[in-house]
Amino acid sequence: MKSISLRDKIIFAFVAGLLLTSLYIWFSPAGAQAAPDVKIPVLNTQRILDLKQLNGRPVLITFWATSCVGCVKEMPHLIELYKELAPKGLEIIGIAMSYDRPDHILEMQKRKGIPYPISYDATGKLSAAFGGVSLTPTTFLINPNGEIVRQKIGEMDMSILQAQIITMLSSNKKAS
Repeated sequence: MKSISLRDKIIFAFVAGLLLTSLYIWFSPAGAQAAPDVKIPVLNTQRILDLKQLNGRPVLITFWATSCVGCVKEMPHLIELYKELAPKGLEIIGIAMSYDRPDHILEMQKRKGIPYPISYDATGKLSAAFGGVSLTPTTFLINPNGEIVRQKIGEMDMSILQAQIITMLSSNKKAS
């Protein structure tokens, strides 16, 4: 059996330390930033969602576009997540980018059967409020305290996301 060299042990220790540091920063409450105080108009309705009013429950914000392949690929998983966890307290809000056309957004919402609220960021104010979102998909997970605890550009790992949301929902239920 081959023994592990000192160089390999050092590399392993460095990578493990880097991973642990990253996890600490990622899950550290001090590292979480407050979600922006925004009002999100729901496309084709008079309804406006006040993000601050959703405190007390986890919220998933996903910036997307009808032309984004990754966004379209994620939709069935987000729909499934919404159907499973919305009754337990999760809110998902899709925000279509300013360069999209409202008729394309509504057509995709209908064709894909998207049950969660969809907003159209016509002016780019919502993108700016979330730090200047320009790439899609970009997703933010906001905990029940109103803090952004996960931000991802690109497709989410849905099993990790689902587990984190379920943990939030069960912790929130215990706190109530």
